[in-house]
Amino acid sequence: MKMQNNFLCALALFISASFGMLHAQNTNVETEFGVKGGFNMSNLYNNGDDVDDNNILYGFNAGVYATLPISDFVAIQPELLFTTKGAKLEYNSALFNGDAKFKLNYIELPLLVRVNITKNFNVHAGGYASYLVSSKVTGSGDAEFEQTIDTDDLNKFDAGISAGIGVDFNPVSIGVRYNYGLTTVGKERTALGTTYTFPDAKNSNLTLYLSYKLN
Repeated sequence: MKMQNNFLCALALFISASFGMLHAQNTNVETEFGVKGGFNMSNLYNNGDDVDDNNILYGFNAGVYATLPISDFVAIQPELLFTTKGAKLEYNSALFNGDAKFKLNYIELPLLVRVNITKNFNVHAGGYASYLVSSKVTGSGDAEFEQTIDTDDLNKFDAGISAGIGVDFNPVSIGVRYNYGLTTVGKERTALGTTYTFPDAKNSNLTLYLSYKLN
């Protein structure tokens, strides 16, 4: 939880500093609309544990965005994305060798504060909310299988905090962003008088993205 607390403190300081940069004059920056997509490296982490780079599942994200200027330096950036998350587990035993992939597909709405440090470089941070649209488990290797998971058996809503950096080459931008989930993927269940959450894990997602300005 130490990493999560440090991240939350840094996010609060970032947003406070961003709004502290606002000026009374009108902005000369225009509202921007565009499309974006990218490459995801996702994982799941348990409560109380730091996120590691094991069991990474590769995926993608795609959608649209708008940049709504508040001043010449600061803007609000909402996005609407389809994004993949989950984790990959590799196994090696006397009977089976292969891997299993736990795939989660979300419609995601990030809401970010974007600060233009220079004309071509920005930092951004905020939060996101997601809705789970589908999920499945697949296996490859000695045991090949594919099983769809009923989304009613999982927590359909996910939320967390986001932070990243971007480089602008008008009309194209590239960047990297990290999403740190705060909502457990699994639902709380009760069986034989015992209450538990399965899977008791949260989303972690590193994204490399490319965006294209349409106006």
